[in-house]
Amino acid sequence: MHRPIFSWRQPGLSWHQPGFSWLRPGLFAGLLATGLLTSPTAWADDATPSDDSTPLSEDSTPLSKDSTPLSDTSLPAVAQGEDEEEDEDDFLDDILGEDDEEESVGDEVDAVRSGEIGDTVGARQEDVILLEDDKRKKRVIKTIQKKSFLKLGRWEASPHLAFVANDPFLKRRIFGVGLGYNITEIFAVELNIDYSPDFNENDWKPLTTQLVNENHVSPDISKLTLFSNLTFQFSPIYGKVALNGKRIINFDIFGAFGMGATLTQDDLEALQATTDERAIATEVQTHPTTNLGGGLRVIFSENLAMRVEGRSLVYIETVNATTLEMKNNFILQASASFFFPNMRG
Repeated sequence: MHRPIFSWRQPGLSWHQPGFSWLRPGLFAGLLATGLLTSPTAWADDATPSDDSTPLSEDSTPLSKDSTPLSDTSLPAVAQGEDEEEDEDDFLDDILGEDDEEESVGDEVDAVRSGEIGDTVGARQEDVILLEDDKRKKRVIKTIQKKSFLKLGRWEASPHLAFVANDPFLKRRIFGVGLGYNITEIFAVELNIDYSPDFNENDWKPLTTQLVNENHVSPDISKLTLFSNLTFQFSPIYGKVALNGKRIINFDIFGAFGMGATLTQDDLEALQATTDERAIATEVQTHPTTNLGGGLRVIFSENLAMRVEGRSLVYIETVNATTLEMKNNFILQASASFFFPNMRG
């Protein structure tokens, strides 16, 4: 008697190996034709119940002695017929040319239950390992990389050259020096001292020469000679620039504001007031000054940088001892910055 191969399948399990189906129509028909398999009707006709066999219902569901259906997990015939089923499987494997080294259905079921593979066809532990290896190979690219230049706790000395950009009458050439201390990476305090020498008529622009010598008009002229400011710097923007795809240059953008004092001197010759006592009394003046500006710092190395900045010096001066006038001198300045001491670690 042929024991039906497919009658002992447990729910949720399939009698097919991955990549090969036992229910392929052409193969099933061929096995029927060769007599290796008989139809389910023949199985029902040939099966002769014995005293020790398990009774079946009309739909082939195993019944207990009291005619109640047995659960799939309590079928004793699975254990009893296991050897015969393995023999039949080996016989079919020999006919179909399958390798004995392939894992059996039981191994696959155990693997699913233990969690080594998934419940889908082709899900293997090797796939998971490959995925994990792929994740290990993925490289994390940081959009904001570690800062290679630090200012915290360092001094910055900045000798500089400058000029007044908005004076229509005078050329004011300025040189000076600044010394700053970086409290944090973005906050710093700086003291600046600047001097502008007096070159008399050589400081006049062509408009001044025309007004004084040809038109005999006295423009209101006062010269910046010396000024000093204590400023507070705020550097909120930091970045890097790659030159030729190789060298990296750091930069930051900063703002500055503070207070100071400015010393001015009237040009009495241009004012045509060399003998005017009131003009002489107010020739030299000192003015409280506000300083507001900002600039760009380009960093070439650990200790060297360059700064380009603009500053507005605003103060009120007295004209001819009778009139108050607000002056705003906009200064463009270029500096070389030297940082010390060296960066830590």
